[in-house]
Amino acid sequence: MTTKAELAAVLVELADPAPVVPAPDWSKALCPQTDPEAFFPDPGGSPRDAKRICQRCEVRPECLAWAVATGQRHGVWGGMSERERRRLRRQFVGEADR
Repeated sequence: MTTKAELAAVLVELADPAPVVPAPDWSKALCPQTDPEAFFPDPGGSPRDAKRICQRCEVRPECLAWAVATGQRHGVWGGMSERERRRLRRQFVGEADR
């Protein structure tokens, strides 16, 4: 589960119309050490295994911020699926309009 502080950090990055978010240090990430197919499940497949790996990863917040800022449209990044990242972005845009 992503914490409120981690989500807040992502939302701060989204406040900039052209966010510049450096790529995480992938050498510290757990995903390169596992099966990449877990992070890109087939349509209708479960992202559960990838999310479990993300929960233990020290670069998860940076990964999520980078994925949202760069518009990654496929796969699990920072512990969130494509749908969850779209929802996060829509939620932020809706709040920014208020």
